[in-house]
Amino acid sequence: MSTAKKVTLPDEIKGYSQVRVDVDLTSGKINKSTLSGEFCRDWIGGYGFGAKILWDELKPGIDPLGPENIFVWAIGPFPTTILPTSSKYGVFAKSPLTGMFGMAISSGSVGAQARRAGINAIVVKGKAPEPVYMIIDDDDYYLEPCEKTVWGKGNFETEETLKDEFQDQRLAVMSIGKAGERLSKMACITNDRNRQAGRTGMGAVMGSKNLKAIAFRGTKGPKVAYPAEFYKIAKKLIKIANGPATAKYRDLGTPAGLTSYNKLGMMPTMNYREGTWEEIDKGTFSGDALNENWIVKKVACSQCSIACDHIAKVPKTHSEYPNLTASIDVEMCYSFGTNTGCADWPTIFKCVSLCDDLGIDAISGGVTASMACELYDLGLITKKDLGYELPFGSTTNLARFTEEMILGKGFAGEIFGDGCKQAGIRLEKMGRKNAGFYGMHIKGLEMPAFDIHGMTSFAVGVSVSVRGACHLRNGAYGLDAKGKFDRFGYDKALERGKAIIALEDIYAIIDSYVICKFTRGIYENDAEMAKVYELVTGIPHTEESINKRGAAILNLSKCFNIREGWTRADDHPPEKFFKEAHTKGPAKGVVLQEEGFQKLLSGYYEARGWDTKTGIPTDETLKSLGLDFVIGKLKPAGGK
Repeated sequence: MSTAKKVTLPDEIKGYSQVRVDVDLTSGKINKSTLSGEFCRDWIGGYGFGAKILWDELKPGIDPLGPENIFVWAIGPFPTTILPTSSKYGVFAKSPLTGMFGMAISSGSVGAQARRAGINAIVVKGKAPEPVYMIIDDDDYYLEPCEKTVWGKGNFETEETLKDEFQDQRLAVMSIGKAGERLSKMACITNDRNRQAGRTGMGAVMGSKNLKAIAFRGTKGPKVAYPAEFYKIAKKLIKIANGPATAKYRDLGTPAGLTSYNKLGMMPTMNYREGTWEEIDKGTFSGDALNENWIVKKVACSQCSIACDHIAKVPKTHSEYPNLTASIDVEMCYSFGTNTGCADWPTIFKCVSLCDDLGIDAISGGVTASMACELYDLGLITKKDLGYELPFGSTTNLARFTEEMILGKGFAGEIFGDGCKQAGIRLEKMGRKNAGFYGMHIKGLEMPAFDIHGMTSFAVGVSVSVRGACHLRNGAYGLDAKGKFDRFGYDKALERGKAIIALEDIYAIIDSYVICKFTRGIYENDAEMAKVYELVTGIPHTEESINKRGAAILNLSKCFNIREGWTRADDHPPEKFFKEAHTKGPAKGVVLQEEGFQKLLSGYYEARGWDTKTGIPTDETLKSLGLDFVIGKLKPAGGK
């Protein structure tokens, strides 16, 4: 590999266990192999491992919900070290929701316990003849039938049942709920009750394989290449992570963003009809109000000093949801709050709890519910269809709709149970003209909590995300929010492209390490991030070389999408942003301009070294990143 050869391997790699576990669910066989030093060096962990394994081992054009799909679980070299926020894991497969590269990342205790068991990656193939869960207990790996125990149970009960079964509250359990079992394309994976690998339908992939859960526990510790130096820098990072750099996440949690987003006119409201909401202006729907009136506990994941997980509880005197608890972040305040027009906190908590327990991504679920509210408002779905009313601002009926959607019951479940894109397709087949226009998704994945009417840089950033609408692949919203570029303009296309890429490449490394993006600001620069990697693994990397590996990982997952049929048209925001303007706020009267957007998109492609007409990486770019093995293999499955 041309680029990777510049980075020499030490005699012994540390940090990684280098253990890969292969599970053939069809036969029930489980085998263990060793990840080579070169593989670890070149693909780093998490995201990189998933991208390379899927490219090498997944046959193009397969059904995402068929036994041919491959489910990859992976971590990097950091869990159980003292590096802040390092107990995370990633899951990867062809997405049932988008038909493209699927990935989801979660925090909690799973990454740490898996590393204590000595695992770096799990590759699951085939389909079990009956429902099973998998146990990884140090060096003991096995499958356990569960049709009569936890199959059909919610995630919360499944986790508690398995912990009781093994009489160990430290057991780390990642499981699917009823939505995953019924193969909802929005299905997520839940662990530690309040943590989800939420996006792109990875729970449905587990369900399609009859895999209910994977549970981990172990007793092994990691080995660090340069312990004294690593301890020194890690202690410094912990101190910074306890300071102002992460204060907003610790004090108010991510809902602190409600007020700032609202001031910028980028807080999606009423299914993106507006970017501001009077309930936020009044202070009744804000991070401060949430924390003062509802939050009862702040929880940290393993190896985390921030504790951004803020647990809300409904009083026991509440008539509908007494003693209900839920983990709330800004995406949930948006998806089931501002975007549905619901300002009733207990209703939002109920909807989020349903999603987490029954097992769907609460972003996709809330945005799909928001679509339903607008369709109801426009008369494209009716009370006769649903059996109840569903206007913006619904409370009890919003919770009812959410549960039916998750479980696939009634009109709500049959039409909306697989997300916005499928809902639009199904409704238009029923003669509900233009229904798909109101589904706010990119590549099939529902939009995150940023209205892009007046965010032209992020309009590109969110569109080029390999997994669909996503704010976590490059964070380009910051380029608009912080004024680096004219957020209403379309100038400096190449410069904007380079700025997006600078974020995207290091984000790919963060997702490969796998560490939390809430700590991205605690590092002095990318060189320090590369240094931490070297101190743990012994593998030298510089700022330049680590970013180049990030670019290689991003390009490889992009090539996966091209092989699955991606075209330039897939890198495009919902048409609503181009045709319907806000009536108030900073973006009043503004719509995205197609010509301007395409100009910025071409600028991004040029900066990436991709063909500016097609968006396909050039052979020269692939060679420069050591991706020679991709050249000549980008013909889409089926010859499209």
